[in-house]
Amino acid sequence: MKTNQEFKNAALDALKGRWPQVLVATIVVVLMVLLIMGPYSSINTLVVNGKTISSTFILVSIALFFLGGLLVCSPMNVGYTYALYQLYAEGDERVTGNSFRNGFSRYFRNVWGMFLMGLFVNLWSLLLIVPGFVKMYSYALTPYILIDYPELSANQAINLSKKMMKGHKFDLFYLHLSFVGWAILSIFTLCVGLLWLVPYMTVTQAAFYQNVKNEYLSNNN
Repeated sequence: MKTNQEFKNAALDALKGRWPQVLVATIVVVLMVLLIMGPYSSINTLVVNGKTISSTFILVSIALFFLGGLLVCSPMNVGYTYALYQLYAEGDERVTGNSFRNGFSRYFRNVWGMFLMGLFVNLWSLLLIVPGFVKMYSYALTPYILIDYPELSANQAINLSKKMMKGHKFDLFYLHLSFVGWAILSIFTLCVGLLWLVPYMTVTQAAFYQNVKNEYLSNNN
């Protein structure tokens, strides 16, 4: 297993000279998420301002929020994550186009895979926070596997993630932890810095996935 710094250096090398393409894709994804969150966020705004809200409006807004998250944000998450993996592994700079192609070409499988992943994590979280947290890292490679292994069902992709992450869950947690300082700094930029931090983290995780996948394939051939 490589060190966190080696993963980060590999990510920065992959991003060098390609930031414009990456930032455009990131902004597109952020705008889609904000669009989905719009009706739900408006409820909080109205409540803060002391406005009367009808129960119908609340129910419709919540339904749109959850359905939009599942039907739009889930495939975009898969697509964007794998598009940055393609940037890292293949040097493919078509990040925005690949985000849509990856996420929506096998649309129902990607949606179902991310739904199951979220469902399993939440069910484990009902026991205690720690089991849910552990399972979240156990299933973390699912978005990559959904694209990398199209012959697998959504549930099989989740199980393969569990196998690949065996013995590596803390490694990924530690890798994520190393970005905490950057995340705090991003807050002081009114979160604008996240437009750079999110792809940096995502490409770094892509390097982690490549390393873990190679190790798994090496041990199972």
